[in-house]
Amino acid sequence: MTLKHDVPARGPLILGAGGRIGRAFRVLAEGGHWPVAERPLWHGRRGADYSWDMLAEPPPRDDRLSDVSGMIVLAGGRSGGDIAPQEAAALARAALDLALREGIGPVLLCSSQAVYGPTAGPHSEVGPTAAHTAYGEAKLAMENAAGVDACCLRIGNVAGCDMLLMNAAKGRVTLDRFPDGQSPRRCYIGPVSLARIMIGLLDGGRSLPAALNLAAPGTVSMSDLLEAASLDFDWRPAPAGALPDLRLDLSRLAGLVPLDPDWGQAETLIAEARLAGWAPAS
Repeated sequence: MTLKHDVPARGPLILGAGGRIGRAFRVLAEGGHWPVAERPLWHGRRGADYSWDMLAEPPPRDDRLSDVSGMIVLAGGRSGGDIAPQEAAALARAALDLALREGIGPVLLCSSQAVYGPTAGPHSEVGPTAAHTAYGEAKLAMENAAGVDACCLRIGNVAGCDMLLMNAAKGRVTLDRFPDGQSPRRCYIGPVSLARIMIGLLDGGRSLPAALNLAAPGTVSMSDLLEAASLDFDWRPAPAGALPDLRLDLSRLAGLVPLDPDWGQAETLIAEARLAGWAPAS
């Protein structure tokens, strides 16, 4: 991967800034919570800083592309699995073609922990993948299309952009309760911490691996998240086959950027989600 070693005059180009994470990032930046002073160049199909329909047309020329500090590719489908693998792969190729044309690097391609499937882990980047949902399959297709030309970030749940907190913001939710009395535990990251890690990877001045797990250290209980947000919820017995805990091996990430254990605390995750625009319905 080719890196830029000059001091950036602009933040990264963020492709797919109209999605959930992109909108959260915009709220952070507009509220003064972006981790660096340099403003990203926001992409969307229309009406954005850099407007481009990635699947319908060649990328437009733009002088601002010459001084962006890397690329973050958020484009590629939501966790509902509403994008076909071939379409996801085409988005990855379009992003990488633009990066090659303009000499932009590093490229961070946002994948997901969903590529590992429903097993407890801790999952390592060098271990097997076993996507079992349309979303996971689409993310694997993106990774395969990228090859070694991008760092594919296998991201855990992003607080406020995840299904649990999005559904809980609309009304009361029901959690599985396991025989030990606990709810599921999952890998999470707050939007502020996510942006901080991404900027750290882009500014590291080093080659990045082809795949990288990304989450806050440890796992967090879903019930703790809802309690930290002062939200009521219901319980049901966990069905057979439900997964109590899902972990990611973060040792490779920890060797590249500093990780704060507090980032994975329920209170921190909820606070970051609120800074990025998440709020329960009144």
